[in-house]
Amino acid sequence: MKKLIAGTALGLMATAGTAAAQDVSACLITKTDTNPFFVKMREGASAKAEELGIELNSYAGKVDGDNETQVAAIETCIANGVDGILLTPSDTSAIVPVVEQARDAGILVIALDTPLDPIDAADMTFATDNFRAGELIGEWAAAKLGDAAADAKIAMLDLGISQPTVGVLRDQGFLTGFGIDPMDTSMWGDEEDPRIICNEVTAGNQEGGRTAMENCLAQDPFINLVYTINEPAAAGAYEALKALGREDEVMIVSIDGGCPGVQNVAEGVIGATSQQYPLRMAALGIEAIAEFAESGATPEATEGKDFYDTGVALVTDDPVEGVDSISVEKGLELCWG
Repeated sequence: MKKLIAGTALGLMATAGTAAAQDVSACLITKTDTNPFFVKMREGASAKAEELGIELNSYAGKVDGDNETQVAAIETCIANGVDGILLTPSDTSAIVPVVEQARDAGILVIALDTPLDPIDAADMTFATDNFRAGELIGEWAAAKLGDAAADAKIAMLDLGISQPTVGVLRDQGFLTGFGIDPMDTSMWGDEEDPRIICNEVTAGNQEGGRTAMENCLAQDPFINLVYTINEPAAAGAYEALKALGREDEVMIVSIDGGCPGVQNVAEGVIGATSQQYPLRMAALGIEAIAEFAESGATPEATEGKDFYDTGVALVTDDPVEGVDSISVEKGLELCWG
């Protein structure tokens, strides 16, 4: 297959016009269709598909972690003979066999946001550097706490028991940024640092975040720093803390950068968040499918990485020296663009 130079040909596809994409079809398969992150991703894919004249069908799991529905969606896309599939996998390893079937059928498969395990099971991954996203909030939290970081009591509110790659990368990035030895970076929960009070899973939603925070507080009511896999989980954690009157005593950091999450930074619910750009991820994915259908070219990774990096920025109105960040005002302008 030809290789598409990252950041060059992809940027030119927007001007290719609908003629190049006639009779091209694609599938978008997200973890759910309710999480605002995936809603924005669907908007980006739909708008770019309409611009390029690509037929797009969208599918989603019933809940985060619903691998069975995603497998069925890929099988449908294979049967329909699509040119490309954009996928945010719920189970990054269990989905691999059906992804291999799609690729064997000549379909371009691009993972969005969440790398497959192994990452090269997809033709390419368009994603935030999730490790760097975690690292940024870890560096910020450590700098904000200063000397008190040595005695922090940390709650780690992760995604799922299956430890999907995105959850592992963010978790391990945060610990690294904070100055904690993550041990085996391919998993979370093996760390030996006594500052880590708990690892609880949230399913990436508000209810799960609240329950996870309650479980952590039951282990140690004096937790003072909370890492959350995403902003819905952060909102749930804040509810649990508020119920105990501790919401002003605990620092929460997160990852996503959606408009509601950035607003929560403005309101002091979250201290800082790392902002992703899912609309861009999906739009670039559609462009890559159009190019693949026209010329057989496949996308190439960002230099020095094994995926195409779609960017990340730390959002806070309380910047610290040595950690690059943007303001809440700027974050609201950019949220999920």
